[in-house]
Amino acid sequence: MSLLWAAPVALSAQESASQAQGGSEVEASEQRAPRVPTFQARGDLAGELQMFTTEYEDTFAGIGTDLALGYLELVHANPGVDPWLPGEGTTITLPRMYVLPDTRREGIVINLAEYRLYYFSEQGVQVYPVGVGTEENPSPLTNAEVTMPLESPAWYPPASIRAEYEASGDFLPRMIPPGPGNPLGTHALLLSEKGYLIHGTNKRFGVGMPVSHGCFRMYNEDISRFVYQVEKGTPVQVIREPVKVGISQGEVWLEIHRPGEDYPPEDREKVWQQVLAKLEEFRARHPETQLKRRAIDIAVDQADGIPMMIGETLPRMASDDAPERQSRGEESRSDQTLYF
Repeated sequence: MSLLWAAPVALSAQESASQAQGGSEVEASEQRAPRVPTFQARGDLAGELQMFTTEYEDTFAGIGTDLALGYLELVHANPGVDPWLPGEGTTITLPRMYVLPDTRREGIVINLAEYRLYYFSEQGVQVYPVGVGTEENPSPLTNAEVTMPLESPAWYPPASIRAEYEASGDFLPRMIPPGPGNPLGTHALLLSEKGYLIHGTNKRFGVGMPVSHGCFRMYNEDISRFVYQVEKGTPVQVIREPVKVGISQGEVWLEIHRPGEDYPPEDREKVWQQVLAKLEEFRARHPETQLKRRAIDIAVDQADGIPMMIGETLPRMASDDAPERQSRGEESRSDQTLYF
């Protein structure tokens, strides 16, 4: 299904206009600097948790817009805090610590399960919140590439979306010009997956949630800078990985994402099955790891999208004294240790 199409306006035209108006390269560089940090990977881990103290009128939606975070990731990371009225002086967690996706770490990786876009470059990794497709109109799992950056794109809604509007009694024109009413926002990246883009939005609340017809929404403040970092031909992988496991400096980390704002028993059971399958696969590749059952239980109960340390790698034992050391290890094991 072809979802979206945009009329390209070459970015070089903006650069020429800026020079004609006397804009300096230094000012342009500052305006295009990414709002999110660039982290160095530590094995399979990157970033760090940060804390934020709210003011009286703050909401999670507003904080997310200001700090380039998604609404749902803030909700999951801060259980028990009212997202619409956290109150004056409330300390909340900013979830900027990540187990990196278990895939090729190159270019753009979008993980639908966590509503995040990872951008891997020589400088490190940047992580952005993105809005993705709904269950009715899911984003495609695909390997694609960036074909063109767009500035001030026009939107040509496909027939399927115009039919939805017509069915609800609304009218949608065949073309929506650039401007504040354009759902594509200020900038976009056209993808080789026909009909799909990474683009801005005129509805900020949808970033970091399943809200689109399949495309990937970023804050205008992010995409307007991001398009200048990404080159034509940059690979784009779209994956769905709700459970991520990785190793960093001898420690095993687990990060779990539940699908929605709530966490009913049926979702919890599904998460458990996903975790068990992921850990069995992980242990097959890393038999030298020791995992703690209690830590895994807590991670599943919370499913808050924040990495939790669940074990460690063990030093390899010499063959001549392996039985003796194994015997000692068995004596010291607690019932909180899980072996797969």
